[in-house]
Amino acid sequence: MRKRKPKIRIVAPDPRYQDTLVTQFVNNMMMQGKKSLSFKIFYDAMDIIKERTKEDEHGVWKKALNNAMPQVEVRSRRVGGSTFQIPTEIRAKRKISIGMKWLISFARKRSGKGFAEKLAAELIAASKGEGAAVKRKEDTHKMAESNRAFAHFRI
Repeated sequence: MRKRKPKIRIVAPDPRYQDTLVTQFVNNMMMQGKKSLSFKIFYDAMDIIKERTKEDEHGVWKKALNNAMPQVEVRSRRVGGSTFQIPTEIRAKRKISIGMKWLISFARKRSGKGFAEKLAAELIAASKGEGAAVKRKEDTHKMAESNRAFAHFRI
């Protein structure tokens, strides 16, 4: 256990949308400290979304993130020699970060040319309630629902 809680870092809002969540998304997307490249890829993906959907691209991104965020998760707990999957509510910050990480990881696994293209496709699919990130959320919720009988083991 740590002695005290770490200070929460203040994330600067991004230049185009003035949104701190966008910066957090870009930080999760970033590899090897290449933040400017990560921003370029994100904005390219947003331009592709605007071109394909003819809607507000920032709204599509927010909708995709909301559709990918899980409400509950299962955690393993050992009780009396056997391990149980116990459904637990997720804190707000963790919901957001899990949703972002799922969107990014499933966008990376997608087929297509260039990451901006893949990310745009995954975000459009997630905003419609489709795609791998939304499927992962639904699977997590199903697992939590099926293990609801063990909820009384919660800490």
